[in-house]
Amino acid sequence: MSNAAAPATEGSDRSDAPAHVAIIMDGNGRWAAARGLPRAEGHRRGVDALRRVVRASHELGIRYLTIFSFSSENWSRPASEIGDLFGLLRRFIRNDLASLHRDGVKVRIIGEREGLESDICALLNEAEELTRDNTRLTLVVAFNYGSRQEIAKAAQKLAREVGEGRRNPDTIDAETLGANLDAPDIPDPDLIIRTSGEQRLSNFLMWQAAYSELVFVPIHWPDFDKAALEGAIAEFARRERRFGGLVAKTAS
Repeated sequence: MSNAAAPATEGSDRSDAPAHVAIIMDGNGRWAAARGLPRAEGHRRGVDALRRVVRASHELGIRYLTIFSFSSENWSRPASEIGDLFGLLRRFIRNDLASLHRDGVKVRIIGEREGLESDICALLNEAEELTRDNTRLTLVVAFNYGSRQEIAKAAQKLAREVGEGRRNPDTIDAETLGANLDAPDIPDPDLIIRTSGEQRLSNFLMWQAAYSELVFVPIHWPDFDKAALEGAIAEFARRERRFGGLVAKTAS
């Protein structure tokens, strides 16, 4: 992801909508616990929320939607819960890929695929290949993803190029490193939303979030809907984005 201007796409035109929204979908387990339900049910309801938000994103004029679906730290969770999460991913792709494609959604995957089960890798590849030419909305799925790992991988790649004599180290700057991240062609997120009241990035898009607006909402992810997304966008629209500079003052 980079600061490059986003290309024009088909869809709604809302001047107040950020081009790129990223969401840390938090609170599935707490939502379930509050209702005396198993955590797996919370994750299942979270998938329902994702469907609502993908649909709402296009309706609101968002061009890129990035979701944090499984972090590299999530491997520390119980094996049964990891199995449930992977099962939901399999069902989501198998059941929803055709409708996403029909609705013009392009799917992109960021994160490590090495070490994943072969059928998971095949499904991720299928989702990207089938939808690669769609332009209505780009859905970026951060799966087995960690921002520190992403940055380290980019640094290792550049270090190898220096070691092989293919790059002068003096030419490495922020733009060069950014161009070697997982999705350098996608603009950085304008708005990052985290649900469930937590107020941290949790190793999500830390490089790309340098000038993102952060909105933390108290509701758990399974309850997130179009109205909640509109509320976060309204908060985004009230802010002045300076990008390290000064906002021009109007003459009095």
